[in-house]
Amino acid sequence: MWYPKSIVVVVAAMALCVLPCTAAGEGTGQPLVTKITRDPATALYTVPIKDGQPLVLDLSGPIVWSTCPADHRTLECNSVACMRAHRFHPPNCPHTGYGKPDDDNPYRCKCTAHPHNPVSGDTASEDMTRVELSANATDGKNPLGPVSFTAVTSCAPDSLLAKLPAGAFGVAGLARSGLSFPAQVAGKQNVPNTFALCLPSVGIFGGGPFFLGEASVITLLLAGYTPLRKFRESPGYFIQASKGISVDQAPVPLPDDAPIIIGLSSTIPYTELRPDVYRPFIDAFDRGMMVWNAKITPPPAAAPFELCYNSSKLSPTRRGYFVPYVNLGLDGGTSWTMYGVNSMVQVDRRTACFAFVEMKEGKTGYGGRAAPAMVIGGFQLERNLVVFDEENQRLGFTGLLTARGLECGHFNFTTMAA
Repeated sequence: MWYPKSIVVVVAAMALCVLPCTAAGEGTGQPLVTKITRDPATALYTVPIKDGQPLVLDLSGPIVWSTCPADHRTLECNSVACMRAHRFHPPNCPHTGYGKPDDDNPYRCKCTAHPHNPVSGDTASEDMTRVELSANATDGKNPLGPVSFTAVTSCAPDSLLAKLPAGAFGVAGLARSGLSFPAQVAGKQNVPNTFALCLPSVGIFGGGPFFLGEASVITLLLAGYTPLRKFRESPGYFIQASKGISVDQAPVPLPDDAPIIIGLSSTIPYTELRPDVYRPFIDAFDRGMMVWNAKITPPPAAAPFELCYNSSKLSPTRRGYFVPYVNLGLDGGTSWTMYGVNSMVQVDRRTACFAFVEMKEGKTGYGGRAAPAMVIGGFQLERNLVVFDEENQRLGFTGLLTARGLECGHFNFTTMAA
């Protein structure tokens, strides 16, 4: 399939400062760009921002954490950063308190934080410290050169790395908190507190413009914005589908009139739905497939998916397999539409499955009806430029880029601008 290189994606955003600028690139107003790598073994996304070492991206993580050398320095309990570190408490975390006495100075209180592994569900209690993080400044077209800055982070024991990609040293929290990676970039670079992910390839922190390809034609592709919502005590990103969920324009009959709250996650591979939402949703798609492809005999289910189909009988298009599309009718009048490329996963040479799964109670600390109706996972986020605008408390997205002949991998990481 041919993808034109003369199309450009432009993203503009706003933000707020968090910490004073102290490092290279201080106050330049330049956003930072980093390459994102998807680990095939875990389906997690990493960025090489700590001495070139990878940290896992976590949209629900309020802090940055990694393993630390034995001689690391610590923050004091009465610091502003320490208070920010305790703004959000990880799910099922037994740890309490702001700190512990310093071994070398019993009159000094060392700040501790609670780094959380979003995959294993484990949480630790470790020292808060400062480390150097780095990424490339960018004009939106090319990397301009490396920028390093001192960031407030948490230490973590080696055991907390369980189930993360091989070689990962921790987690880069991207959530709506004062110590997340985007918030600290905003403060250090004097840029908007906004970031955009174009999974599985590139992230840009601090606003736009953002270009994909080499081009002369500037096209604003954002489908629109929808307000960000708060959900219980979570620091993550949530939106609301006030217009409901539909499959091929047919509304999915949900059990009651409660708000349809939707979370976004970079640490689950496929979109999860609460059990009371999952069943009518799956049934609606299955009915749609019977209408569209009445002659297809489905193969057995392939875990963790329930609905699977003989892919040799499905028609391929630029938007993926020609199957019923899923539509989320969001607040603000915009819609998030998922076509075959984001709804069907190829599990083997002849089988494609509907890439939505039932949410397990207690898996993420939500539990039962307290959970959001849906959490969009990485597979559905890919091939879509998603803008997280914290200052204006809104989320923007382009929709499927491949339908416009674009790929997230079109960003040029090799050529430095003159």
